[in-house]
This record gives sequence, structure tokens and C-alpha cells, in this order.
Amino acid sequence: MSNKSKYLPIGSESLQNARNPIDIDHMRNRYKTANRMFIFPGPSLETIEQHLFFLLRNSNEKKFEQKYIMKPDYLSYDEYGTISLKELLMYINGIFTIEDFILDKVVIPSFSSIVYICQDKFQLDRDESDLIEIEW
Repeated sequence: MSNKSKYLPIGSESLQNARNPIDIDHMRNRYKTANRMFIFPGPSLETIEQHLFFLLRNSNEKKFEQKYIMKPDYLSYDEYGTISLKELLMYINGIFTIEDFILDKVVIPSFSSIVYICQDKFQLDRDESDLIEIEW
């Protein structure tokens, strides 16, 4: 079996990731341009910000292992079984760039607390009325 056949095509992988209910992109505000040509997520992580103390209260602190230096996606995968929560781990730990993902201890929110804050916030099938229109 070739290496190529082991991996999903990019289109299939994108669709699979888009349906992932814990993808951090579902927590962001969405915007569209006035001409409706572009739809993009906003930089706000309002859902996480609103529930930051809840997530912190329902977290464990662990010793940071060297294998995770500049690899929050590896940590996310090892803790949650998905790389989709790497940005959440960075945000919770006050890290804003991958290059700074070097810690002594790391805060890991429980998966159940992440699911809890997402229950009311996720809408996998957003319609256009949910989008905020902006003009360029």
C-alpha cells in the first residue's frame, strides 16, 4: 500500500473536519462581505472568553513534556484524540504563537467541560442570517 492511499484526499478531510463538533472555528463569529463573495470567521473567540473561568475551574495542571514543545496539535491529539483543540489549549495557557508553546506546566481543560460550553454555541448548519454583513 502506498503512502498516498493511507491519507484522505484534502477535500474529504476538509469535509470531515468541517463536521467536527468541537472544531474551534464553530465558536467564532462569522462575517460576510456586502457583495457576498467572501465569508470568513472573525478573530473573536467569544465563547471561550465567556467561559474561561469555567474551563479553568474544570482543568488539570500537568507537567509539560518536551515532546510538545511548539506542538500544541500533538498535545491536543494525545489529550482529546483530535488536533482541533490546539488553539483552545494555547489560549487557555496564555500562548499566542506556536513558538512560545514551551511551558513548565500546562493547563488541560476536561473534555466534558469543553463539550458543555459547546452545547449551546455550536450550530453545524449555519444559515446566512447568522452572518454579520460588513462593507469593504
